[in-house]
Amino acid sequence: MRYIDDDLNGKRILITGGAGFIGSNLAFYFQNHHPKAEVIVFDSFRTGEVFGNGNLKSFGHFKNLIGFKGEIISGDITSKSDMKKLKKFKFDYIFHQAAISDTTVTNQQIMIKTNVDAYKTILNLAIKNGANLIYASSGATYGDAISPQKVGREEPNNVYGFSKLMMDNLTFKKMQNLKISVVGLRYFNVYGGREFHKNKTSSMVLQFGHQILAGKNPKLFESSDKILRDFIYIEDVILANVNAMHPNKSGVYNVGTAKPRSFQEIVDILQKELKTDLKCEYIKNPFIGSYQFYTKADIRNTKKQLNFKPRFSLEDGIRDYIGEIKKIYRDFK
Repeated sequence: MRYIDDDLNGKRILITGGAGFIGSNLAFYFQNHHPKAEVIVFDSFRTGEVFGNGNLKSFGHFKNLIGFKGEIISGDITSKSDMKKLKKFKFDYIFHQAAISDTTVTNQQIMIKTNVDAYKTILNLAIKNGANLIYASSGATYGDAISPQKVGREEPNNVYGFSKLMMDNLTFKKMQNLKISVVGLRYFNVYGGREFHKNKTSSMVLQFGHQILAGKNPKLFESSDKILRDFIYIEDVILANVNAMHPNKSGVYNVGTAKPRSFQEIVDILQKELKTDLKCEYIKNPFIGSYQFYTKADIRNTKKQLNFKPRFSLEDGIRDYIGEIKKIYRDFK
């Protein structure tokens, strides 16, 4: 589905983190709908290195880009020498998706270096190129703030959320004096195609789907029907990114549905789509006190400024995604 009618013929688009979940979906959106645009993917790709929590340092995977026809550049956004590789290009748009997105990483130094310091480099690159910049912020900036979560009422409770808030603060500080548009998109709980290679940090939609396909009883935390999150399908996230390309839209915007749903509902919808009736197992929640139990994005300003209206309910998103969930299970079981 094409979201904008703008003529992007001959325009050059940079996507950092373009081998990751959202970045690769953006790359294929432009390839499929604007084939005369030049799309360049910049990604560190995975090396097998892990953080102290055992999770991968990079989620970028070549399989997310099978079929991509644009240019790929291997590089780390924290490396000055790698970033120099981009100097030979003149970009019209930059989508900055590269980051440490694992909320359980506790190494504060590497989180700030990768998310905040590197963002300054990307912002300077956009200014130098005169390129409109759209970057990934996060609903994690809100932490335990009251719902609905609204820009200006942030209470991050981990260093990841803090790092994204610092990126947003820099945007607010700089945007008034810039000739380019700079837009931060605070993603809430995103799920959908090309997320499999996030491994243990992939969405619970995918994880529950594979539990059910394996014939295992879905494991949920106690009172999961009362744990509500704002789940948003990848197609709507791409819509928000593309709508943010237009000039004079600078700011920070929530990207969610404003319709929180429970983990119990995810399992129930999956079981309906997969035609199963497995009994749920309920376990104690070890994250009480350090976990968001209710998220709801206030998207009124996103609707007004970015003409954004989410099109996929949780039921619609899972129904659209179910084919890939089955395929991934068959391919990797």
